[in-house]
Amino acid sequence: MPIIVNLDVMMAKRKMSLNELSEKVGLTLSNLSILKTGKAKAVRFSTLEAICEVLECQPGDLLEYSREE
Repeated sequence: MPIIVNLDVMMAKRKMSLNELSEKVGLTLSNLSILKTGKAKAVRFSTLEAICEVLECQPGDLLEYSREE
């Protein structure tokens, strides 16, 4: 998939666990895990906004485009 999710990188930089992020964002652990592993087919802007607010980052810090060869 050409979109790479760097949620785990930002969580590590902020020293935040998936459980803690889940509680602060208000998403289930399973939904965050799907996003973190890059298996999500879509993400709502409201979800992206909540994650960015909690992790104090920009959407570009979480999502990256990579060309498929």
